[in-house]
Amino acid sequence: MPSTLQEFFTLMTPIYPEVVVITVALTVLLLDLFVRKEQKSSLGWYSLAGVIIAALATFKLMGVTGSFFAGTFLLDRFSVYFKFSFYVACSLGILVSINYLKIEDIHRGEYYALMLFATAGMMLMASAGDLITIYLGLELMAMSIYVLAGFMRRDSRSNEAAIKYLLLGSFSSGIMLYGMSLLYGMSGTTNLAGIHAFLRGADLANPMVFLAMIMLIVSFGFKIAAAPFHMWVPDVYEGAPTSVTAFMSAGPKIAGFAVLLRVFSYALQPLQHDVTTIIAGIAVLTMAVGNIIALSQTNIKRMLAYSSIAHAGYALVGIAAGGPEGVASVMMYVFIYAVMNMGAFGIVIMLRRSGERGEEIKDFAGLGKTNKMAAFFMLIFMFSLTGIPPTAGFMGKFYIFKAAIQADMVWLAVVGVIFSAISAYFYLRVIMVMYMSEPQAEFKLATAPSLAIALVFSLVTVIYIGVYPDNVLNFARASIAAIL
Repeated sequence: MPSTLQEFFTLMTPIYPEVVVITVALTVLLLDLFVRKEQKSSLGWYSLAGVIIAALATFKLMGVTGSFFAGTFLLDRFSVYFKFSFYVACSLGILVSINYLKIEDIHRGEYYALMLFATAGMMLMASAGDLITIYLGLELMAMSIYVLAGFMRRDSRSNEAAIKYLLLGSFSSGIMLYGMSLLYGMSGTTNLAGIHAFLRGADLANPMVFLAMIMLIVSFGFKIAAAPFHMWVPDVYEGAPTSVTAFMSAGPKIAGFAVLLRVFSYALQPLQHDVTTIIAGIAVLTMAVGNIIALSQTNIKRMLAYSSIAHAGYALVGIAAGGPEGVASVMMYVFIYAVMNMGAFGIVIMLRRSGERGEEIKDFAGLGKTNKMAAFFMLIFMFSLTGIPPTAGFMGKFYIFKAAIQADMVWLAVVGVIFSAISAYFYLRVIMVMYMSEPQAEFKLATAPSLAIALVFSLVTVIYIGVYPDNVLNFARASIAAIL
């Protein structure tokens, strides 16, 4: 092999996983031209195999750390942790989609390609060492999700969801770019390490520094669905295809927190005092909005949308707490949330039949009598979202609130516990409808091997982490040295 090729492959080593995901996405688009409609499921399994190969490539790179491509791309355990989280979210997203796309008659190869492109964008965000890299990764992810949200082209609600998400997402991206430009104008660099070094010796009373920080908080707040930047979430979650809603509630939210931690726990660390105060306030508001408005929802997707907002508030408690335990608890929490939320949406997809929505809470009436297994799965996922032991949701909240207490923010932990108790009403209401109401009609659940694999994996993970949380928590703790 010529030395130039050897040098090229050596240079590309840090981004092998990203290259694998993008290559698989491009080949899916090509193969889609030759695969018949009734065989489109094979493209989903092919995409899943690509994600697994990317995960293996990432595993081989776990011992490699450093800064590459002039400091724009970072390879460390922090990025590896989040990449594995993205692989899980993408894999579950593909598995819950295969049968759902058949039911909705929207089984096209570009769906899987867009999901892979979005995952590649998330991976780039997790490894970003530069503001420009963050923006490129974020837009690759966002553009793909915009299209996926409107994938049901004949459905007006899906079209509305895509337009709302596109317009509001564009505004948030503009605000982000303005904040980044202010940081660049003051520091003379877009590199996160350079910005950190500049702020350590800068006049932090400069209003431009504060304005840049606020703009980044606003833009990232939109991406993670924090209040008061949450307005798009209920309509987009309800209107988008349910499989897309499941994916966007997991992957992009994890990616948003990955960037939030990288930027505010490292690049803007000298501003920690101001950041803590603002984030704590947003956390309280987010928990309040998500949990209180969810009480009145009758549509399961809108209820889970407001639940998603509330869970963003719980994760923000860990960011406000700061320190190694605070950051590790956030990393653990967003992974747990992604798995249990994907599982809940998987059950919603099981209730979807051709010609019927199956998205109202009343549609779950009597499920515990007609299909005990599906009801049991939903019960576990609702328990975990509530934070009832011995599920992963309980352990996630436990470590989040523990970090707040250790940071002398007892009041914030108490507020979180109160809102968590309030959330029990709308989660347990679903369980009550399943087990204490009579079936309203006979129906057959839309089951498939791919969906069954996703649900079993989610259930086992939720219970395993609920009983043995140390493996995930220790992985998170070992991953934070790069940003602290």
